[in-house]
Amino acid sequence: MNQHVADPTTTALDALIGGLRAGPRGARVGAFFDFDGTLVEPSVVLPSHRRRRPKRATAATALRAPRDLDRSSLDEAGFIRLLEAAVQDWAGRTEADVRALGDELFTRDLAGALSYGCWRLVRTHQSLGHTVVLVTSGPGAEAEPFARALGIAHLLCTRLRAHDGVLTGRVAGRPLWQEGKLAAVQQFARTHEVDLGLSHVYADGDDDIVVLNGVGSPHPVNPGPRLAAYARAHGWPTIELTRRRARRGLLPLVRTVAMFTTLLLAGGAGVVAGTLRRNPRFGVDLATGLFGRIGPRLGSITIDVTGQQHTWADRPAVFFVNHQSTLVDVLVTSRLIQRGFTIVVKAEVRQIPVIGTLFALAGVAFLDRSDTYRAIAALQPAIDKLRGGISIAMAPEGTRSFTPAVGPFKKGGFHLARDAGVPIVPVVIRNAGEVMWRNALIAQKGTIDVVVHQPVPTTGWTRTDITAWRDEMHRLYTDTLDDWPGAAAGARWSQMIAAATTTSR
Repeated sequence: MNQHVADPTTTALDALIGGLRAGPRGARVGAFFDFDGTLVEPSVVLPSHRRRRPKRATAATALRAPRDLDRSSLDEAGFIRLLEAAVQDWAGRTEADVRALGDELFTRDLAGALSYGCWRLVRTHQSLGHTVVLVTSGPGAEAEPFARALGIAHLLCTRLRAHDGVLTGRVAGRPLWQEGKLAAVQQFARTHEVDLGLSHVYADGDDDIVVLNGVGSPHPVNPGPRLAAYARAHGWPTIELTRRRARRGLLPLVRTVAMFTTLLLAGGAGVVAGTLRRNPRFGVDLATGLFGRIGPRLGSITIDVTGQQHTWADRPAVFFVNHQSTLVDVLVTSRLIQRGFTIVVKAEVRQIPVIGTLFALAGVAFLDRSDTYRAIAALQPAIDKLRGGISIAMAPEGTRSFTPAVGPFKKGGFHLARDAGVPIVPVVIRNAGEVMWRNALIAQKGTIDVVVHQPVPTTGWTRTDITAWRDEMHRLYTDTLDDWPGAAAGARWSQMIAAATTTSR
């Protein structure tokens, strides 16, 4: 849809991923990811935690020292003193309490600091059957939710002493600091039969030079001057990944306000035009058309679409859009589908300022998933709209995801399409959360990549068919995101549709 110059950061990352795919596969190959500063962007601000404990900080926050602090000069004893000072307020709290705090920080703020480039690397290693390990010098409270969310089975961290599940505020055993971190990696490799010579390690800090030296393929990520110089001297290729949280300032705020204002004004113009013409549908189409054309320009957002022809191939249809960012997803949907559609969203969206009001005026179906009867009843207007020629856009996951990974698909949209006798159009969005994470208030400029796959007919589907196609469609989304733009996944999908069509004749 829009042409743009390739991002050199993305190009270099694509080359690295291509090299990984051409290399050895299997569990003997390890992929060790440093947590703070690598998998999670550095110097993350934790406003939710500060509100709860204004004079305290979590261990990970204390370890997110400024770049000019020479942490590499700390020996193990000094690191233990630093860590124990950081977690002194954890003494007397249960391990379960601290895990709950880590989960809360993840959902409220930390998940938004995930490095999307590192997420792609994690997914690549997992697809190759490699043993993926998350490694952190701090306690595991903040890293554990990331490991679960990303499907990383192994976490190496500095352990804290506990008696009967109650923390003492002291370090247990050797900390994962420089030589201690390498020792933990080596012990893990022996226990799990991982060949470190074939393995990869990703880290960003000067204090990680020891562990980078100890693994066959070291990958310094966004290194500072000292690590960058060391990498050059030793012939290590470095990885420069875009950091979303570094792009702060007035301009992103102005762009975000401009997009929200455009949404409001476009919605208002649609209401007026629809009223004057006594045609609400005309007003809705005017609003979505205006927002889809003007919003991306004001937000400095480029929308690149592959498979645009599938959006017009067979209407009305149910458009499935993977969901991570409300504003960005509305922007992309408006630009992509353009006219003749409405959306189905969960009831909570009605409470979102501006968006909730405009959605209500546009005749959106709000689903109350806490009440099965209400959810089924709310679908009937959507079925009526489909039968009347109006398409529906909805999120198959039913909620926004915390990471770029696609969440489990619910069956409601499949039943909706089947009952209305219309096809489902898979729309896969990449980078929505990178431009504006689900809990973010400010959008960043960037490129949103979209792939529209071939529509799948739903006529005659049984409950068994719905389950099977739900699973296959989820795989389509996952495979597309893992190997963008999903040419192989799309070809397989089209073959499945052709085979199903032939069988039904």
